[in-house]
Amino acid sequence: MVIQMLSKMIVMIGHYALRYGFAALLLACMSATAAPTAEVAPYRIQPGDVLVVSVWKESDLQSEVLVRPDGGLSLPLAGEFQAAGHSIEELRSAIAQKLEKYVPNAVVTVAVKQIGGNRVYVIGKVNRPGEFMFSKPIDVMQALSLAGGATPFAALNDIRILRRDEQGQQAIAFRYGDVESGHKLEQNILLHSGDTVVVP
Repeated sequence: MVIQMLSKMIVMIGHYALRYGFAALLLACMSATAAPTAEVAPYRIQPGDVLVVSVWKESDLQSEVLVRPDGGLSLPLAGEFQAAGHSIEELRSAIAQKLEKYVPNAVVTVAVKQIGGNRVYVIGKVNRPGEFMFSKPIDVMQALSLAGGATPFAALNDIRILRRDEQGQQAIAFRYGDVESGHKLEQNILLHSGDTVVVP
């Protein structure tokens, strides 16, 4: 009798473990597939960057080029390109297309040898004001961290990001206190090359 009862209990425990174990596994799988994957924006070439451009089996078409202040660059045979603001893949595709009439089915490779163009500036009441280079996107909080944080008398809720674009120059407000406390996180924008963070 006791053995039969124990057997029934083991079967029941196994049944529930199996049932809820699979349910938990299913929920975990659903959560994993439903979780959005953050896409990393491709690197955009900037004036001051040094690129290496090569064409497979064409040693004469290998160049190390500096992106000029106007954003352009020159390549043998291919000519002039506007590189600034474009991704590496966009530039590679444009070069391959222009070389097609000289080198059919050209296999073009573009690599960034030295990043010299992506810079932001942090000025005002911070511990290490200055110019900061970056190779991957950084936000306002990260830029402030690079500058050593604010000094004790900084007006943290009056920070401004100065940005110059096609529409002219604009000042973007940033309230440190909001972001620090986890509110209005949309203020913590990704900085563009050339942005200046002003901490009064």
